[in-house]
Amino acid sequence: MIFKKLRINNISLNNRVVVGPMCQYSAINSLPSEWHFNHLQKLSQLDAGALWLESIFPSKNSSITKKDLVLSNNLELNQIKNLLKHIKKNSNVPLCFQISHAGKKGSSHIPWEKFNTPLKPKEGSWQTYAPSSIKRSKFWPKPLELTLKKIMEIKKLFINSAKLANKAGFEILEIHMAHGYLLHQFFSPISNIRDDQYGGSLQKRSKFLLEIAEEVRKVWPKERALGARVTADDCLQGGISMSDCNYLVNELKLLGFDFVTPASGGIIPYTNKKIKSCYQVKYCYQIKKKINIKVYANGMIRSEKEINNILSNKYADFVAVCKPFINDPYWLHRIAKKNKSHSTIPNQYLRCF
Repeated sequence: MIFKKLRINNISLNNRVVVGPMCQYSAINSLPSEWHFNHLQKLSQLDAGALWLESIFPSKNSSITKKDLVLSNNLELNQIKNLLKHIKKNSNVPLCFQISHAGKKGSSHIPWEKFNTPLKPKEGSWQTYAPSSIKRSKFWPKPLELTLKKIMEIKKLFINSAKLANKAGFEILEIHMAHGYLLHQFFSPISNIRDDQYGGSLQKRSKFLLEIAEEVRKVWPKERALGARVTADDCLQGGISMSDCNYLVNELKLLGFDFVTPASGGIIPYTNKKIKSCYQVKYCYQIKKKINIKVYANGMIRSEKEINNILSNKYADFVAVCKPFINDPYWLHRIAKKNKSHSTIPNQYLRCF
């Protein structure tokens, strides 16, 4: 099943394993650094069905850290274009643009400096925003509650960034609505206590997400793949439930979205949920049972056996993997050779397999 081709809209994947998004926190003035060029070109050579770049933000103040990639203007567009050309020199792997807005999760340290902690003013912090003025935790500053005017401005940022992603040459676009980012903050009753058209009922908490989804759908080419990362479970009492998630996914399907991937947790920095291998696959199956949309699984999926189990049981249509590609770059090549499946092992390396 791993090496069975898959079509998402008009985009063809050579197999069912994609490289998931991995934030590198290595941008220089919001632009790709030499690290990005080397890192992503290596990932493009690993035989994956598609390559998700890291989360990219529609403005500097919407990012998690000072070291995130941003796509908001022509300077950033030209540098991202150069990056994609570099990646594509020796690979035809489809590339995915994951657009995110950090909301109150922003203005953070990069993880290897101070994990999951906010910047201080003397370190160059910036004002963060959220649907409601609720701290992430007691250690984080209060965000400002978004006004209706500010909400409209953020919507325009998403639209502009999606247009630029199209010009850059991405084949796939994924809107990040999970992991504690701004759109998740709107969707969750834990972080959204507004009493206007963007808060309260499930439909109102979904409104901003669906407005952005609808506008992005209008500007993203119909023949290219469009999807969303959605929250299936806040892992907290009173949070998002599976039925909430299925409501959102069904609405995205009606808007013309091609795929989704469910995620869990993230609305606060920590929960007591124990994380184990394939811990989010159950959410994929719950979506597929209800809604006719392509679903991909992610979250601590690390072995050929696990992937085959997910695909053969039709829990998901494809799988995103991260750590195995870093720990052992040619693991998928070896699986392909063992199963006598098509592989793009570079000719120069054939003697090694």
